[in-house]
Amino acid sequence: MLVVAVALLVIGLVMVGSASGSLTSSPWRTVFGRQAVFVLAGGLMMFVVARMGSKLLFTGEARNRWPVFLFAAVVVCLVVTFIPGVGASRHGSQRWLRVGPESLGLGFQPSEFAKLSMVVFLAWLSARESFDPRSLKRGFLPAALSVGVCVGLVGVEDFGTAALMGIVGGLTMFVAGCRIVHLAGAGAVGGCGLVGLLLAEPYRLERIRAFMDPLADPLGSGYHPIQSLMTIASGGWTGAGLGAGIQKRGYLPECATDFIFAVICEETGVLGGLLVIALFVVLVWLGLVAMWSAASHFERLLAFGVTTTIGLQAAMNIAVATVCVPTTGISLPLMSAGGSGVMMYCTAIGLVAAVALRGRHENNTGLVLQDNEHPAG
Repeated sequence: MLVVAVALLVIGLVMVGSASGSLTSSPWRTVFGRQAVFVLAGGLMMFVVARMGSKLLFTGEARNRWPVFLFAAVVVCLVVTFIPGVGASRHGSQRWLRVGPESLGLGFQPSEFAKLSMVVFLAWLSARESFDPRSLKRGFLPAALSVGVCVGLVGVEDFGTAALMGIVGGLTMFVAGCRIVHLAGAGAVGGCGLVGLLLAEPYRLERIRAFMDPLADPLGSGYHPIQSLMTIASGGWTGAGLGAGIQKRGYLPECATDFIFAVICEETGVLGGLLVIALFVVLVWLGLVAMWSAASHFERLLAFGVTTTIGLQAAMNIAVATVCVPTTGISLPLMSAGGSGVMMYCTAIGLVAAVALRGRHENNTGLVLQDNEHPAG
């Protein structure tokens, strides 16, 4: 799992460097220079969590403390982003917090870590002895409320991430054993909420119209999808060659972030794009293997939630790049430029690797599952 994750990080770093080539003298001022630092820091964090997480996070009293602390800290950060003068606005969205001197231009995006904190908290909540997934009051409502808080706070500024979190939260609750009738009711309420968020911002409806007919406004709302398709198509089967892409030179917006997959296809061809997809499929498969070998119910749900988040976000990003769904502004995990996303997913994959290591050890020693065990699914 760690090898596959590192492969995605390295490919992403190379493609970010290609998509954002700059002659700026200071490497730190370039997108590639910053991304290299984030990748190194994230990779180190991933290996540390994988090696030490099973002893420090999944046993003893620590197991009952850090999920609550993480969830509370992220919720507070999400609220703080709306405070004028504290939260930072980028690309028209108020979802960043400044880190360090303003001259460095560093920012922290709490919505990225909200994905992990929601999954961790749901897993911890479901593993408590007092939790009954079949009960409305003692199981479903607390879990649904935690998902609703995260989705609501994130959805105000980031509809795509909110939709992703809502789906992951519902699937995790289903695997935890919640009743389908309860989930259906929550899905209806959540669907209405997402529709409300969709209608709250005119540009979100404009993206749907552009998806339905990009050629209706080729220089306006349809510009992103048209340029993305042109970028992918111009690569052919084998690509134009690393660094030889044309569309990244001012034609394809957000080429190092949301549309990095299109640049991959232009410079490495369909074969390069299929390789990236294959790596994500392998990563998801290994995450599910870790889930089935988990030593406790908490770790099983944690592995499932993280794996589902990675798989769904990768699928959503690639679907946007290939214009299979409307533009959502969601990044490609481990590969798109951005420090918050890289650090969060490296930490999350480290946790799943720690689950796999602990599960293998306890299965070899013949120990049984712990926590408040519920059947999966």
